[in-house]
Amino acid sequence: MKILVITSRYNLTGVALAQARFARALAERGHAVDLVFGAVDEDQLAEDRRALPVVPGALVSAWGVRQARGMLGPLRRYLREHQPDIVFSAEDHLNDMVLLAALLSGSRAKISGSSRVLPVDALGHDGPYSNTPLTKKWVFKQVTRALMRRADALTCVSEDMLAEYKKLFPRGPHQCVYNIVVDDRSRERMREPVDLPWFAPGALPVVTSAGTLTQRKGWADLLRAIGHLRDDGRIVRLALLGEGPTRAELEALARELGIAEQLWMPGRIDNPLSFFARSPVSSLSSYSEGLPNVLIEAMMCGCTPVATDCPTGPREVLQGGRYGYLVPMHAPRALADGIAAALDRPIAPDLLAEAIRPFHADAVIARHFELLGVSQA
Repeated sequence: MKILVITSRYNLTGVALAQARFARALAERGHAVDLVFGAVDEDQLAEDRRALPVVPGALVSAWGVRQARGMLGPLRRYLREHQPDIVFSAEDHLNDMVLLAALLSGSRAKISGSSRVLPVDALGHDGPYSNTPLTKKWVFKQVTRALMRRADALTCVSEDMLAEYKKLFPRGPHQCVYNIVVDDRSRERMREPVDLPWFAPGALPVVTSAGTLTQRKGWADLLRAIGHLRDDGRIVRLALLGEGPTRAELEALARELGIAEQLWMPGRIDNPLSFFARSPVSSLSSYSEGLPNVLIEAMMCGCTPVATDCPTGPREVLQGGRYGYLVPMHAPRALADGIAAALDRPIAPDLLAEAIRPFHADAVIARHFELLGVSQA
């Protein structure tokens, strides 16, 4: 089958990487796949990392369009010229443009649109459920409600997120389908070598975390947790993989807390999996998520996870604490205690394997095709 996988931006963050992984899995199963990004997010990428990802078996391109509404014309032309059998899009505003382009072009493609963040994050904090006529949120709801009739499937990446979308669209067809996190390529990358003293056998334990350096990720709480552990006489190191606007603030906080020598912030890392695979513990300190892929990746690599009980995803992924340690948000002391517990009582490998089973490529693709009513053969 001819399949288009599309999202708005290419950068080294969750949605873009998840779509690339999804495109790769489809191509490995013999489908003709086009992976399209609206634009390359150059301000979020170092100059030497702006090349589009290589996805064997797929044609990868960027259209140079930075806003979702600007994708309407190119999408309409693409659907007419290439006539895909299926379109998998990600992110709410782009999903609407895909559906509108399909209507305008007369495309007969089956369309699956995926929501990746909570409505409050996608639409702003001033009332995503607002019923006030002619407000931005009200217009979005009306447009989406009208266009969703063209969708063959609308999905959310966690059950908790699905519940929020059901509040916004009580009669909507939304279903939960997880991201692909576990596949053969990811397992290969886990085994790539790391030649750094911090990760050598017998070194101090390293807590490894990854993500964009923003306030929403709660990194300041994590640094304070490392400080609490030091005050308790327990020295651990923190590898914080990622880049973002709060770097200087975090570096200053580390100096203030006296843990600068325990913190490594190398910026964006092409392969964080190899670092997770050599760390006993991973920590997620976020205040909100959609589905935290990085949490699942760390579990795949054998890390015992410690995560804030934020909306949405960590409680669902960890099954209320069966597969890892859940702690309150905005609570560095509790986060420190969770890390200490994870070091002392790691989650057994068989439980981690059980936890990540729903995120295997075969399971996720089967669910997508089931919702579309399409045979994988």
